[in-house]
Amino acid sequence: MSRRARITPAEAGLPDGGSRRRTPGLRREEVAVLAGVGVSWYQWLEQGRDITVSGQVLDSVGRVLKLTSAERRHLYALAGLNPPALEVAPADRDMCDGLKRLIDAWMPFPAHIMDSYWNTVLYNDAAALVFGMRPEIVQNCLIAFFTDPIYRSRATRWEEIARQVVAQFRAACSEKPHDDGFRAVIEEARELSPEFAELWERGDVRPGGQTQKEIEHPVVGTLHVEATQLRIPARPDLAIVLHTPQPDTDTAEKLEWLTSPEGRRGSMYPIAI
Repeated sequence: MSRRARITPAEAGLPDGGSRRRTPGLRREEVAVLAGVGVSWYQWLEQGRDITVSGQVLDSVGRVLKLTSAERRHLYALAGLNPPALEVAPADRDMCDGLKRLIDAWMPFPAHIMDSYWNTVLYNDAAALVFGMRPEIVQNCLIAFFTDPIYRSRATRWEEIARQVVAQFRAACSEKPHDDGFRAVIEEARELSPEFAELWERGDVRPGGQTQKEIEHPVVGTLHVEATQLRIPARPDLAIVLHTPQPDTDTAEKLEWLTSPEGRRGSMYPIAI
């Protein structure tokens, strides 16, 4: 009822009814007509009665009431249906400046942001110094993991982590099983890396969470970090990956030095193969 009250007849493409309209917003019968459902059925829907509903009908009602993606998901939940995927609201699309400040504030520890397909969106200076993230490589975290010689030369447990990475990417794909974007990444990775193709055929699935990494850096030696994926409710298409030094190691001190002016001078992406 509250969503119906906020939509004016003019916004819905209806005449306002002049002085005959006693309440603001749309009447129930107007919503029913615009959504293509029966008036009685719509009244029962508002009253929360035990009626049969479908996602298609709820989408029609949501369109008339101009529901946001979050409100549409809530409507599905109230009706006892599996909610659709959350879409990015127009007001939340321009969040990159704030997210860049976030990963820059994570310095001197590595952090990066990737989209649903694991395309690189942003990364901080520590990620460039530790993992070799840079503009000239493929800007996709999955493909770069298998094809970038710098990262591969520094990961001491690369084979073990590779299995986890592929399983996590399959879990991400399962959220949108028919998405052409995922298919394109998988096909490119298959063409470029026989190792990926072999691991993909195993069908392993693992949710994105925490992964412990051991990096052999050519300047500061061994780094022990824990990578944690964080999702952003307002931007479900993005994930922040924060790398935290593991306890009881000297990794934090090494990263402090590596990101200092002195450390940067000796870390211009040397490749140790």
